[in-house]
Amino acid sequence: MNDFINKLYKNNAIIYKVLLFLITVVSIVYLFPKEGQFKYDYPQGKPWQYDNFYAPFDFAIQKTAKEIDAETREIRSNIKKYFVYNEEVETRVLNSFEAKLALFDSLSVKDLSALKKEGELVIKKIYHYGFLDDASVTRGNPGELIILRKGNSIDDISFSMLLQSKDVLKFISKNTNKLDVSKQNILLNLLSESLRPNVIYDTKYSSKELNEALRNISHVKGKVSKGELIILKGDVVVGRKFNILKSYETASSSQLWTKSNYYWIVFGYTILVALALLMLLLFLQKYRFEIFNDNNKVTFIFFNVFLMIFVQTLVVKYNSEYLYVVPLSILPIVLKAFFDARLGLFTHVLTVLLLGFIVPNSFEFIYLHIIAGIVTILTVSELYKRASLFMSIGQITLIYMVTYFAFSILKEGNADKINWLYFGLFAANGLLSFLAVFFIYFYEKLFGLVSDVTLLELSNTNSKLLRDLNEKAPGTFQHSMQVANLAEAAANEIGANSMLVRTGALYHDIGKMANPMYFTENQSTGVNPHNELLPKDCARIILDHVIKGIEIAKKNKLPDRIIDFIRTHHGTSVTYYFYKQELKNTIEGEEVDIKKFQYQGPIPFSKETAILMMCDAAEAASKSLKNPTAQSIDNLIDKIIDKQKNDNQFTNSDITFREIEKIKKIIKNKLMSIYHLRVEYPD
Repeated sequence: MNDFINKLYKNNAIIYKVLLFLITVVSIVYLFPKEGQFKYDYPQGKPWQYDNFYAPFDFAIQKTAKEIDAETREIRSNIKKYFVYNEEVETRVLNSFEAKLALFDSLSVKDLSALKKEGELVIKKIYHYGFLDDASVTRGNPGELIILRKGNSIDDISFSMLLQSKDVLKFISKNTNKLDVSKQNILLNLLSESLRPNVIYDTKYSSKELNEALRNISHVKGKVSKGELIILKGDVVVGRKFNILKSYETASSSQLWTKSNYYWIVFGYTILVALALLMLLLFLQKYRFEIFNDNNKVTFIFFNVFLMIFVQTLVVKYNSEYLYVVPLSILPIVLKAFFDARLGLFTHVLTVLLLGFIVPNSFEFIYLHIIAGIVTILTVSELYKRASLFMSIGQITLIYMVTYFAFSILKEGNADKINWLYFGLFAANGLLSFLAVFFIYFYEKLFGLVSDVTLLELSNTNSKLLRDLNEKAPGTFQHSMQVANLAEAAANEIGANSMLVRTGALYHDIGKMANPMYFTENQSTGVNPHNELLPKDCARIILDHVIKGIEIAKKNKLPDRIIDFIRTHHGTSVTYYFYKQELKNTIEGEEVDIKKFQYQGPIPFSKETAILMMCDAAEAASKSLKNPTAQSIDNLIDKIIDKQKNDNQFTNSDITFREIEKIKKIIKNKLMSIYHLRVEYPD
């Protein structure tokens, strides 16, 4: 049992990767639609690339979405609308009119009788077809036939026959124009106070009639029999042929949908997704081994792949019209910010290929996003410069638009049928791509990674920690600045991360703040406290500046990538000066433990940390030259770096001899520029 636990413990990194791999594969396959993939690819407007195609079974020809929309609009415009006639309103209006008329004492009985008769006649005319309420006025159009329901009977009438509020006064005036003006006004006032609408729009019956008509729309417009020729090889896929092929695709997918087929489709997706993610792991193992060994970074990469697929899948399921609004270019931007361009592009291509299974027009989608990904990798650099990001995303958006425009021309044969909505989607895609800055900041906090933006902030010499270094150990601060300049130039020469190595160089000696006067560069008074100590005590103080630097860095929450420079900048080298002093003070025959004079390491494990080791040693040693000349500097740098090579300090740093020679050349040139002789000015 103990052996099994020990094996698990020893192989915990591999076990974690296997679990991460399986979880990611299952999650991605779960997101994918399970209908299977149609075996023919037939872009509209392109020739049929396969053999003559005959129908393998009977199927119906489906109407296109445009045809169904046209029928729907026609039904909506032609469907008859229902209105309800309330017969009780007329009786109530008559009673109200008679009651109000009886209050006019100034009129004779004869006049009252005449007005009553005239008013009743007008009311009957108004309610013959009906008086429409204001809320229902917009439900019909003049000349449109409607259905008027009176109790159990229905009548087809023109909507214009119904009287509306705006026409009531005109209607009354027209039908009482034989009366004198005073009596006409009395009748007009009484009727306008008494009249009430009695026809309202029947929402229930109208909706029922419309829904019934819409349900009866046929979604098919013909049938293809088994064995019937659908398309010949070389025929252009357009018009009816395209519709028949789409109908066949729909019919065949419905036949595929069985429980046994479902499991086979899931199995197929699992293999394809697993292969893609396996390629990513193999790439990391072969070309980015330091990332492969870091489970945190592998998790970060897999999480980003899954996140992009998850968001794109949601959009496809919601509405595939908005397919291109998802900013997939965020993936290469983020990976390039934290790692490198090659890894960013490789991961982006694999992600786009996986998405090709679930999107319509997969070839167009894959081509667009791979081209955009390449442009992203080529243009996005120096994210800490706002103008750089704006320019890069502008170029990416332009590439999207130009590529889509070209595809549209190829499909349609002209530019008349281009869907301009997609240009808006590409613009939205560009705007959403700026979220990469937010994601970079979020990932730095969540995964403890470091981007160029953070490195720029850390390299600011006005930061609190560097100000403290300048105040407590000004000589060390100046030394760090010189090393940073040398290291940055060397990194640029061999294509390493110059921003990272510069920032690491600025902080590599912060441990000297604990005992600044024990380091030569800070001894401005000429007093050397080492003169009062034993060599082994002096060595311990010197060696401890690495440990104290790590403690200070962690206390100030510096990223691990910066702490790596503090930890490795002396590797496992020996403080030879104090070691030799100890040998001199030792009685002949006694052994001196060299480990007490040796840094604990580790040795540099990247090009950047190796560059810092070389530049740090070279800059410090150059201060010992009393009369620096080109020859003396040249010999000194060769001696120092060759000794580091012989001590195997660079075996883990993935740096080549050719690159080391380039770094030596840069250091020599820079130091000669610093120590060059100036012209003597006369007194």
